[in-house]
Amino acid sequence: MRNKVIVAAFIITVFISGAFLAWSPAGAVGPAMVVPVKGIVTLVDVGAASCIPCKMMAPILEKLEKKYEGKAAVVFIDVRHYPDQARRLGIQGIPTQIFYDAKGKEVQRHIGYMSEAAIVAQFKKMGIE
Repeated sequence: MRNKVIVAAFIITVFISGAFLAWSPAGAVGPAMVVPVKGIVTLVDVGAASCIPCKMMAPILEKLEKKYEGKAAVVFIDVRHYPDQARRLGIQGIPTQIFYDAKGKEVQRHIGYMSEAAIVAQFKKMGIE
């Protein structure tokens, strides 16, 4: 009985992990995308699909990407796929959120999980409603 429970727990874990590993929001950065996005306030979230805090932020980023469409860019960079971007941005830990003004100047950097309210508050400080 114990072995069946262990196997079932393993299968469930693999299934859940696989679902999260497939996550890639519309704002995910590709090799041709340049961040920060020119001419618009940009939030760059650097993380990994396998990172627990990053998984927790995924629905928040997707929601904010839609809410701020045309006002701010919300971009996700997966360090597992784009380690060169992580090095270029000086990432020390994941997730890291970097806020840039419309001129491309970094104005705020946060390491760790960041709540929706905290992101919205930072956007407000930057003049984005």
